Amino acid sequence: MAAAQIFAVIIFVAMFLLIVMDKIERHIVTLGCGLLTLIVVFGICMKSGSAVWDTLAIKDFAATSFWYQVTESESKGINWATILFIAGMMVMVEGMAKAGFFRWLCMKIAYLVKCKTIPIFITFMVMSAVLSMFIDSITVIMFLAAVTIELAQLLKFNPVPMILSEIFCANLGGSATMCGDPPNIIVGTSIGLSFFDFLMNTGLVAGISLIVSVIFFYFVFRKEIVTEGGSDVDMSKFPKPSEAITNKKDFIISSIIFGIAVILLVTHATTHLTVATIGLFIAVITLIANAKHIPELLKKVDYKTLLFFVGLFVVVAGLEETGILKLIADFIGKISGGNVYVMVAIILWLSAIASAFVDNIPFAATMVPIIESLAATAGVDLHTLAWSLSIGTDIGGSATPIGASANVVGTSVAAKNGHPIGWGKYCRKLAPATVIVLAISTVYIFVRYL
Repeated sequence: MAAAQIFAVIIFVAMFLLIVMDKIERHIVTLGCGLLTLIVVFGICMKSGSAVWDTLAIKDFAATSFWYQVTESESKGINWATILFIAGMMVMVEGMAKAGFFRWLCMKIAYLVKCKTIPIFITFMVMSAVLSMFIDSITVIMFLAAVTIELAQLLKFNPVPMILSEIFCANLGGSATMCGDPPNIIVGTSIGLSFFDFLMNTGLVAGISLIVSVIFFYFVFRKEIVTEGGSDVDMSKFPKPSEAITNKKDFIISSIIFGIAVILLVTHATTHLTVATIGLFIAVITLIANAKHIPELLKKVDYKTLLFFVGLFVVVAGLEETGILKLIADFIGKISGGNVYVMVAIILWLSAIASAFVDNIPFAATMVPIIESLAATAGVDLHTLAWSLSIGTDIGGSATPIGASANVVGTSVAAKNGHPIGWGKYCRKLAPATVIVLAISTVYIFVRYL
């Protein structure tokens, strides 16, 4: 077992370093490392066919609990529920984007506030957070950043402060629900939490933090977001929101499908439909509604991200099967001396610091079995540790330009349009906001759960 443990750690560290270096595409890195785990760790070192079979988790598809779950079931190896759900949401979002939903929403809000920069700044921050509760934050930022730059050209203001604020609020909004951020989907599907569980726990602290963040960014950026040559805007030159809608029928249908997705997610603890079922159902009805454009929608799905998850889950299973994750959990338990406050603080802040520099998805996938082991051995409530892990990974990623996918997308959209955002500018503005929200979250968890 010692050899298996050594190779499992070497493969995991190599995967992390290659992801951070960003020289090879992420999905190729995780798939390659996953294959090495199956061959070297499970095959050569452990000689265990059952470990390979458990990790691939193909049998999960045949289990009733994968589609309809009344009681919590343990998920080992590749978390196919997470992958199916994300794939379904990707298909839905592509359908909405094709109909002009996001562009229409941004233009509509700008119109409602008479194109005044400060109200646009505040409403776009709130909208970024709210949309990211239900839609992947990468998609939200992609559209918001593009529309922000368009508005900045029309209204003659600097778009950088607005894009930075939108990035931060997207990550914050994503922490509020189970489907808002990939780490939450991983934590939720692994531990058996519902959309409503997240909303009532991480959602509450995200709401408090959003109010504080909006006030913080207003005072930090208010002098930078000023329209050149006064605040009066000629509304006649401004594009009408209706122009963003490419097809009225598709627009209405995509809005209805989005509504159905929200209802299914909010009620899935009552209906017992799993996120795998919801993801597949939403994808199917989106494709039926866009029958003429099925190849186009399927082509736009981000298969590289889905393959990235598959490889990642295999590598993490290598650490779990060899007992490495149990050793890490015991180590955290020993450092904290069994003190719940110290344990929660370590998980929250360790998750945040790690997520600022490495991808928060593999980190969350690695930490889930660790917090499960801690809960079992130290007698701490698993849900409390889960909220600490979710908040830490979701919020910590905001601190640096590479901490979360939304940050990379937002800064690259800005750079492409002649507004480069360097590490210095980014960290000076967003790192303090990250620390403030983490401090609020730490106090919230201590007061509410301990």
